[in-house]
Amino acid sequence: MRRADRLFQLVQLLRGRRSVVTAQALADALQVSVRTVYRDIQDLSLSGVPIDGEAGVGYRLARGFDLPPLMFDRSELEAVLVAARMLKAWGEPGMAAAAQSALSKIEAVLPRDLRQGFGQSGFYVPDFGDYPLFQLTPIREAINLRRKLVFDYVREDGLASSRVVWPLGVYFWGKVWTLAAWCELRDDFRHFRVDRMATIEVSADDFPAMPGRTLQDFLRNVYGRSGQDDGG
Repeated sequence: MRRADRLFQLVQLLRGRRSVVTAQALADALQVSVRTVYRDIQDLSLSGVPIDGEAGVGYRLARGFDLPPLMFDRSELEAVLVAARMLKAWGEPGMAAAAQSALSKIEAVLPRDLRQGFGQSGFYVPDFGDYPLFQLTPIREAINLRRKLVFDYVREDGLASSRVVWPLGVYFWGKVWTLAAWCELRDDFRHFRVDRMATIEVSADDFPAMPGRTLQDFLRNVYGRSGQDDGG
């Protein structure tokens, strides 16, 4: 967890409590050491957050304190809400959970007039429940870690093969996700439909940021000539 996120979470844990919270309880909730909690409490106090209490006793937030309101208007909030709904219906599970967490954080610090209408929108994203969204998790991991991806693939014509690729990015086309990658079997760029991939594994082998094999090169060379689904 980033330090900025931890400090935000610390304030959230103290908000609205009538009794003090011990440093140990805060440390357990944040999964950090008590020493780290003491240091964070001191830093928050020095920055102007009115925290009452002391080490060995406990802490609480002074009554009436709140974080500064986020500068969102209603249209911006609705856009964030709809985007979160899209992630929940069609996104990678980890990102969907992160989006819901972000919504909770936003709602917690909204001014009262905006908070009352938060969550209300006429835009919905149906979840038909039959798309293998879980397969996006190892793909996302491999892209973030720059690790090779190993999987079995079945083309539209039924031809099956095993692939080792350098994953570069994923794209959502309204009803399917595709992976853009450098394919070691074809020694060229290819894109793969995620719903046609199986037994996906993140390799222990890294892949380099090699000129001519980057995502920008993929977009320029593949989509410049219409692209292909695995290409053979």
